[in-house]
Amino acid sequence: MHLQTPTRYEQLQPEDRMTIASMTQQGCSMRAMARMLHRAPSTISREVECTAGAGTTYGSHAAEVSCQARRRVARPAAKLDVESLAWMVVLSLLRSKWSPRQIAGTLKPLPPGRF
Repeated sequence: MHLQTPTRYEQLQPEDRMTIASMTQQGCSMRAMARMLHRAPSTISREVECTAGAGTTYGSHAAEVSCQARRRVARPAAKLDVESLAWMVVLSLLRSKWSPRQIAGTLKPLPPGRF
C-alpha cells in the first residue's frame, strides 16, 4: 500500500511562467514542463489554455497580467479605501480615543458613497 503525502497548492510564480513560455517556444510537452517545474501536468495545461487565446502563443507577461486581473476580480472590494475621506475620518476618531464599535455605529447610517 502506497501512502501519498498531501500536496500543498502554490500559485505559479512569474519565474514559472517564464519557464513555461520558454519551454513552449522550444516545443516541449506539457508533461516535460510539469516535470521541470515539479507541478501536475493539469496545472501547466490549465495555465497555457487559460492564458493563451485561440491561435495565440503563450507569453509569460500576458499570463502574469491575466493572473493579476483574475485575482483582482475574485477578491471583494475593500470597505474602506486608504485614499478616501472616510479613512481620514476613521483615523481622526481613533486618535480621539473612539472605539472601533463607536466609529462603526456612527458611520453605518451614512450612505456608502457619502465620503
